[in-house]
Amino acid sequence: MGLFLLWFFFGIGLIIQGIYLLMIFGRTAWFKSPSKSPSTQSPEEGVTVLVAAHNEFQNLKVLIPKLFEQDYPKFDVMIVNDRSTDRTKRLLEEMMAIYPKLRSVTIKYTPSHVTPKKFALTLGIKVAKNDVILLTDADCIPNSDQWIRKMTAPVRLEDKTFAIGYSGYQEKPSQLNRWIQFETILTALFYLSFGLWKDPFMGIGRNLCYRKSFFMGVKAFKGIWHLEGGDDDLFVNNYATGKNSTIVIDPQAATTSVPKETWKDYLVQKKRHLHVGKYYRGEDKRKIGLYSMSHALFWIGGIGLLIYFGIGLQWEHFLAVLGIILLRSVFVAGIFKSAAKTVQGKAPKMNPVLNDLFYLGYFWILGSVSYQSKDIQWK
Repeated sequence: MGLFLLWFFFGIGLIIQGIYLLMIFGRTAWFKSPSKSPSTQSPEEGVTVLVAAHNEFQNLKVLIPKLFEQDYPKFDVMIVNDRSTDRTKRLLEEMMAIYPKLRSVTIKYTPSHVTPKKFALTLGIKVAKNDVILLTDADCIPNSDQWIRKMTAPVRLEDKTFAIGYSGYQEKPSQLNRWIQFETILTALFYLSFGLWKDPFMGIGRNLCYRKSFFMGVKAFKGIWHLEGGDDDLFVNNYATGKNSTIVIDPQAATTSVPKETWKDYLVQKKRHLHVGKYYRGEDKRKIGLYSMSHALFWIGGIGLLIYFGIGLQWEHFLAVLGIILLRSVFVAGIFKSAAKTVQGKAPKMNPVLNDLFYLGYFWILGSVSYQSKDIQWK
């Protein structure tokens, strides 16, 4: 009976993993951009780039000049200075004297019934000059001067409600960074791939576009004001459909963020992100859950069979199971590297095979802790 269960776990896990890796994730890994480029004959609609910033003096000093290098004729930048106690306000005053299209609004306190970032974003969107809103974070840098043009094209020219983009992280020489690169690509494989299947379920606030009129029409973050996080993925989860959303996959339309330097800071960040997942629609939770469950079954069954056949000196069976595990590992490495090149133009070091095994503990341990946690904070 025990051997049968191991084979059953291994087989079911392998089949479902194969479907995800080849049929779903493959949509992103082997994505080919349409040959036609967005039309430039229509008048370019105004765009407001919006950033909510809390004590981001150092990052804003780098970001603001980069934003004004964008090759787009009609845009402004709105920085929401959210209760900053560093030199952010003085920096913004100095920058506004240099860049006439830079605007800012300062928040001194947050109402008790609203979480800080949602309040900051809502205020910023409310006073934005343009209807097309392009969101990013203070620690993000556009990958090219075509970022605004490419990320907003579906909303401006194709009458879409959401344009969902990719944001990666700077590459650094550490195991933590290799894990961050892996986990970022895995997350992207989920939301980009299902978006390409016309079944979007999340986006990221580091690279997301929608209209101010739509945001105000649905009463901003109605229903999720009290949740710490969810201003991006839950908002998209509530309103995105296959008809009103487009996935933007183009290295020139991506952004790159500053990664966490310590495991402690990283785990605090991911705890917040994973906590929000409990509020996804049931069908969307199943998209992630089915992958993670099949992933666990594959490894539990595979390792169990290797131990069983190794102890029993049944080397033919042992080598057969090991061969299947190695073959899947080859596919995982290939798909992750191909996906990284597709979405950001290059494949960073991320140890996809080793981190694929590490994902077992990450998802089931940190995910369970985050799901039950009540002490989630933004900043």
